[in-house]
Amino acid sequence: MIQTNKLTIQFGKEILFEDVTIKFTEGNAYGIIGANGSGKSTFLKVLAKEIEPNSGSVFIESSKRLSFLKQDHNAYNNFNVIETVIMGNQQLYKVMKEKDEIYAKPDFSEEDGIKAGKLEEIFDHLGGWDAEYDAAILLTGLGVDPELHYETMANLDAKIKVKVLLAQALFGNPDVLLLDEPTNNLDLSAIKWLEEYLIEFKNTLIIVSHDRYFLNKVCTHIVDIDFKEATLYTGNYDFWYESSQLMLKQAKEANKKSEDKIKELQDFIARFSANASKSKQATSRKKLLDKIELTDIKPSTRRYPYVNFVAKKKLGDDVLKVENLTKIVAGKKVLDNVSFILGKNDKLALVGSNELAKTSLFKILAGEDTDYTGTVKYGETVLKSYFPKDNSSIFNNSDKTIIDFLSEYSENKEQAFVRGFLGRMLFSGEDVFKKIKVLSGGEKVRTLLAKIMLEEGNLILIDEPTHHLDMESITSLNKGLSKFEGVIIFSSTDHELTQTTANRIIEIFNDGKIIDQPMTYDEYLETKEI
Repeated sequence: MIQTNKLTIQFGKEILFEDVTIKFTEGNAYGIIGANGSGKSTFLKVLAKEIEPNSGSVFIESSKRLSFLKQDHNAYNNFNVIETVIMGNQQLYKVMKEKDEIYAKPDFSEEDGIKAGKLEEIFDHLGGWDAEYDAAILLTGLGVDPELHYETMANLDAKIKVKVLLAQALFGNPDVLLLDEPTNNLDLSAIKWLEEYLIEFKNTLIIVSHDRYFLNKVCTHIVDIDFKEATLYTGNYDFWYESSQLMLKQAKEANKKSEDKIKELQDFIARFSANASKSKQATSRKKLLDKIELTDIKPSTRRYPYVNFVAKKKLGDDVLKVENLTKIVAGKKVLDNVSFILGKNDKLALVGSNELAKTSLFKILAGEDTDYTGTVKYGETVLKSYFPKDNSSIFNNSDKTIIDFLSEYSENKEQAFVRGFLGRMLFSGEDVFKKIKVLSGGEKVRTLLAKIMLEEGNLILIDEPTHHLDMESITSLNKGLSKFEGVIIFSSTDHELTQTTANRIIEIFNDGKIIDQPMTYDEYLETKEI
């Protein structure tokens, strides 16, 4: 169990939250949600006692062990993978190192033997003899190849390091587990494994995540940070969303009845207050009017961009034909003799752990890469738009402002039109004059989505758009893709977006071959399980 008492966090004049008192109990999984900048990650750091609150306190029983997913990917570069994972239990790791140092002494004494024996007892009690095996199980479940388990961390690529640090947080069954965006940069198979692991987790789990499907699968409770408050709700994310919308609707309906009653009373008072025979009645009506209070409905601080893809012209029957496509990268086939035909009603999701293969296919389809064998042929009516996974070449070397950049893709060049369009994408006021090279990750994604909307293509290529987006922007993107009447080829680690958008799945395997199925993502996962 972990709890806060009248917790207040303030940075300068900005108060993130104040007087937050909340209890997290054993056996429950809590999803922390809130708008960007509401303080979700800061809240986790306060619980982990990495940040001191301005006032109030955090209490965790002294006998309980807390584990927090670390985001510093280079902190363990001098250690091997298994050792890094075991460090998740600092007490066990410390005992293990002390024990090893004593046994390594050239002048091992009787006193050393006694001390080593005591350490062996503690080591055994902490499960030390199973530590390497337990660490290996976590790593393998997350998709870290056994050949890498004793590799030095510095030699691993960033995506493998993410998995190792996640295994470190999970290691040793901590009493309180804090996870900040644990699904970021994980492939879909690793996310599925993590979901199942956390569903079975018996202690206290507190998660910040923008993945709605993940929160629905894992969480028993939702903590909504809004209006500088943290409000606890029972149920998963969908239950919170539906109930919060229902409460808002009921409050609005109650207000409507109150407003109607107020208007009726005001009309009566206006008509009869000057009439002697009715004056007493009018006075009583005025007293009643004074007692009516409208329910205080606070508009949420969450902001949803308006994502709406509209094609300039309809597609013909011929959309895209790919035949015998082969791509070699660094001497390895990432795409091997790939063939498929797209119809005008297809919304195709590319899935699988072979990220390089998916991105290579997107670049070829977008016309950015011509170094391949095979053929790629589009129909004459196709107007394609492309959202690349790596957008650094678009943004990093440009001094253009957002409004100048997007004006290039707009048929209507009037500044008022482009500004209005940017407002729908949450760029208002002076924001539109920001240089695109200084935008945050989320702002860059929203800018590229705006570009695609302005291009009005009828075929959209979109490679992992959700990595830097908040939940509100992902929800808007999901709606925009689901409603789009053209063809989509996309890749996303967001399960709900993939499930609700795709009607066809192509999985690319590590050998570069594919399997092509006309079905939803959940249906495809069911076939794989069978």
